[in-house]
Amino acid sequence: MTLALQHEPVSANLADMRLLRSFAYVDGHWVAGADNAAFEVSDPATGAVIGDVARLTAGDSAAAVDAATRAFPGWAALLPQDRARILRRWFELIIENKEDLAQLMTLEQGKPLSEARGEIDYGASFVEFYAEEAKRPNIEGITSHLPDAEVELWMEPAGVAALITPWNFPHAMITRKAAAALAAGCPVLVHPSCETPYSALALAELAERAGFPAGVFNVITGKPETIVSAWMDDTRVRVVSFTGSTEIGRLLYRQSADTVKKLVLELGGHAPFLVFADCDLERAIDEAIKAKFATSGQDCLGANRFFVERTIYDAFCQGFTERTEQLSVGPGIKDPDIGPLMNLGAVNKQEAHIADALNNGAEVLCGGGRHPAGDLFFQPTVLKDVPANALIMREETFGPVAAISPFDDEDDVIARANATDYGLIAYVHTSDPRRIYRASRQLQFGMVAINRTKVTGAPIPFGGMKQSGLGREGARMGMAEFMDIKYVCRDWA
Repeated sequence: MTLALQHEPVSANLADMRLLRSFAYVDGHWVAGADNAAFEVSDPATGAVIGDVARLTAGDSAAAVDAATRAFPGWAALLPQDRARILRRWFELIIENKEDLAQLMTLEQGKPLSEARGEIDYGASFVEFYAEEAKRPNIEGITSHLPDAEVELWMEPAGVAALITPWNFPHAMITRKAAAALAAGCPVLVHPSCETPYSALALAELAERAGFPAGVFNVITGKPETIVSAWMDDTRVRVVSFTGSTEIGRLLYRQSADTVKKLVLELGGHAPFLVFADCDLERAIDEAIKAKFATSGQDCLGANRFFVERTIYDAFCQGFTERTEQLSVGPGIKDPDIGPLMNLGAVNKQEAHIADALNNGAEVLCGGGRHPAGDLFFQPTVLKDVPANALIMREETFGPVAAISPFDDEDDVIARANATDYGLIAYVHTSDPRRIYRASRQLQFGMVAINRTKVTGAPIPFGGMKQSGLGREGARMGMAEFMDIKYVCRDWA
């Protein structure tokens, strides 16, 4: 097996260097691909090339479907407790190798090391959760509507599942999807972002050690237009789960029509953050910092639009700006508050949104430009008096730029918050229980966080409304996305 490597892998600070893999993982084997081609992966903090990873072909992608299809009957027929045992071992191996996995993630993705460690814990929690859920999809009996007939509902694995994951959470987006699919009895085809493939390949190494049969867990690296297109046309791929932009989600939606696949889409966010005058202001500011600047702002749950009641507007802007100015910026390995953005396009978008906001009358309270730490670093930025027609109030910024606007009326701010095609999460800070109820009801978002920021976890159904996606990830509903309901009506003739 050969690979056209132009760079040897960097000397990463890993206790177990076997976790740094350059080959794809298909049918229980590490493969270079039909044409032995490779692509570079770089450290966003320094621009240095980390190493090369196999760039598979459309033929290789189809071969992975072959492998998963062969593996499906055996994996689906395995006793649930046996699937659970393998998943549990995978969880244990992830936790045992937490530090290496976090170091690897920071190296390729750039996020602060403490956030990377948190992501490993978060991602592992889904594997642990679904190791238990694997035992629970039972046959459900129903009172028959027909004489002399017995009626049952069976939950059965849907088939081969394609999982397409993003660069901002290169570990957790795989485990959240894969653990649910595997627990349901579905083999998986994982296509990680070309910018962050090493986290996925490390998970494959640990999956192999955990004892997954050949073809059950596959990681196919390469260009998405090459790898994913082959899956969308293949009738054997029954479920597609994607996390990424709404634009690509729409494309996959259209491409899935001819083969009528089940879709789970977790798309854009553009979250509003509503601050009412009766809130705990210091707590609201603390939570606003978390909601805006986690993952350097590169988070679909990140607050993008801040609406603050006018009577506390100046106080909030001052306190939020002071806290923002205290944030440290630097390479993720040094564990700052803000790491690099993923690519130059992300940096350019911050600049474009700031320039547009200023042209429309906004004011910069802090930051506003690139950071001297490196080409992909951007200053944490606060914009005040941002009008509704500014780009940043209409598009997901996906970076460390906060846009703040005042409001006077509850009904008006709810309408402004809902005035978007997105509907993933909304944040509300108030102490009025009646307003909490009204806002929770009226906000058109799949998740509503009241007086806090952290809401996600393995037991909850993560997902949005409108063009923020379809389906749910996590909880029992996340596993059900990979299963079909079979209705059996039986007469003992």
